Amino acid sequence: MAIIKKKELKKMSKEELEKKLKELKEELMKIYAQTKLKRPIKNPGRIKEIRRTIARILTYLNPKNKK
Repeated sequence: MAIIKKKELKKMSKEELEKKLKELKEELMKIYAQTKLKRPIKNPGRIKEIRRTIARILTYLNPKNKK
């Protein structure tokens, strides 16, 4: 899963954003579980990428929740 761009986020509905957010959080938890079990991670930079994407989604969801 690649980084989601701003343009793509603007086109997505609230339900799609929430679904994507759930998927990313699950993926992040799996990666954190691997680190706790001392297993090597293929791409350690993926953690940073996922966290930033989650922050982007939450940024776009926040104004939509206020309406």
